[in-house]
Amino acid sequence: MAETNYGLVGLAVMGANLALNIADHGFPIAVYNRTYSVTEQFLAGEAQGKPVTGAPTMREFVEQIARPRRIIILVKAGPAVDAVIAELKPLLEEGDVIIDGGNSFYRDTMRRDKEFEGTGLYFVGMGVSGGEEGARNGPSLMPGGPRDAYDLLEPALSKIAAQVKDGPCVTYIGPGGAGHYVKMVHNGIEYGDIQLIAETYNIMKHALGLSAPEMSDIFARWNEGKLDSFLIEITASVLGYKDSETGQPLVDLIVDEAEQKGTGRWTSQDAIELGIPIPTIDAAVWSRGISSLKHERVAASKVLHGPGNGMVGSAPYSGEKDRMLTALENALYASKVSSYAQGMALLTVASETYGFELNLAEIARIWKGGCIIRAELLDTIQQAFMRDPSDTPTNLLLDPHFAREVNAANDDWRYVVRVARELGIPCPATSASLDYFDSYRAERLPANLIQGLRDLFGAHTYHRTDREGVFHTEWVPEVSPVAAESVPAASLGATGEDEPAERAETGNP
Repeated sequence: MAETNYGLVGLAVMGANLALNIADHGFPIAVYNRTYSVTEQFLAGEAQGKPVTGAPTMREFVEQIARPRRIIILVKAGPAVDAVIAELKPLLEEGDVIIDGGNSFYRDTMRRDKEFEGTGLYFVGMGVSGGEEGARNGPSLMPGGPRDAYDLLEPALSKIAAQVKDGPCVTYIGPGGAGHYVKMVHNGIEYGDIQLIAETYNIMKHALGLSAPEMSDIFARWNEGKLDSFLIEITASVLGYKDSETGQPLVDLIVDEAEQKGTGRWTSQDAIELGIPIPTIDAAVWSRGISSLKHERVAASKVLHGPGNGMVGSAPYSGEKDRMLTALENALYASKVSSYAQGMALLTVASETYGFELNLAEIARIWKGGCIIRAELLDTIQQAFMRDPSDTPTNLLLDPHFAREVNAANDDWRYVVRVARELGIPCPATSASLDYFDSYRAERLPANLIQGLRDLFGAHTYHRTDREGVFHTEWVPEVSPVAAESVPAASLGATGEDEPAERAETGNP
């Protein structure tokens, strides 16, 4: 009889480290890699002396695992996951569990969840955050799927996850693709966080002329206050690192082209589908896209002019250094709060739309350790969503603590954006965070004009402030003295964007 219930397929960096983590916490594990030499190397190296076994074929691998089997797949998202599942399924028995621990698109996870119905097998889509270090020493885990399957996995997951003061950084997320959806939004927030930090660095560099070591010291100091977070901590480390060959700050030698694997883009795409604004994440996504146009940007820098001599950062900053540093710290914090508010708003609507039944307080809790966006402010976010439902804020910006914080940061937030604009230094995510704040707090937006325009060119109708009902207007005055009068839309049969009302025979296009 096999001595383990656990197996893992895929011994790249994440898979190998997660397997070692599982073994170190008292759960013997069998491993499999398509190329057996990789398995042999792993067993003879890092796994030597640990309760880890391997096999050259998938069948032999499965036979090493006792029922109910719990098999984690950590291969490249997409067709590779489907291929492994197809190979595993015929070898498994009722009650066995397959866990996809990769960065799969949540809709793929939902499809796979449906395909497992009636098979007697369980399928779990589990987000894993924390990178190589997290996989080895304690990640944040976001498992979604059947609750019964989670109960089988919980003993091991609660041990291998990162540990914080209020428990392990794992919880049952919800049914279907809930786990991978929450991981996707986590990564979207991560995109926004990183872009906000990069913009702050860019303003320090071009407006204040600070060196990388000077900025490293500033970020390290900020990490001791309200900005305390993993990303601020490692920003200080990256800025303080010197290239061993040249002695220069390594960050100054890295080409300014940011790559992306798609999860941030997925977040933006789904938010558009759901009609939820997440402008900070959107800005982060397109900022990475424009960074990849390096050759075009070099050419454009010689043609398109801004303040000063036309080069970014060439216009002098005339203010006080300390004033700007204080403003940057407060603006970065307020922008992060705005970004988290956008992400949590998206999770709220997605939960209702897709039936995920998400617990936002628990999600904030498991993000407090192990994952890339772990930060001190997640404590307050957790508390905001732990209150009685009648007292839970509809948006994180309305939480009393965060409302006070962003209101206090208001002047500094605007100062940073204003100075960046005056100097021609791009700050799309910082500006988008402020725009979200200003739009959300606006009692009245110019959407009334948008509706008027839509009604004119497409008879899309509108509502009025002074009476109930849905209305349409014939807006062209030369047709008739009464053509511009409002009439109830019901009389025209107007229904919406894709099915405009039939116009009266007035000659209007």
